[in-house]
Amino acid sequence: MKKTSSHHSGKEALVEALRLPKDVCLGAMRVTLTGNSEAWIENYRGILEYTGQSILLQGKTCQVCFEGSGLAIDYYTNEDMKISGCINAVRYL
Repeated sequence: MKKTSSHHSGKEALVEALRLPKDVCLGAMRVTLTGNSEAWIENYRGILEYTGQSILLQGKTCQVCFEGSGLAIDYYTNEDMKISGCINAVRYL
């Protein structure tokens, strides 16, 4: 298992050294917030939970939970989605 971990950190070091975007090269989730009312998410893998108070998304390396009130997924594709509502917290799990 250590080999996978060191391989991953070596890949991260290479991406940083070449100044390449991590979201593209490492599959990292990109979250863009506009105030507390909108969020655009790119590179997510799936929707794990969806209620008006909580939306839990699976990424490649972590999960991201949006918490608030009146949360809704306005649209989603295989690559990106838009969440709207009153976003009170964003937690990385």
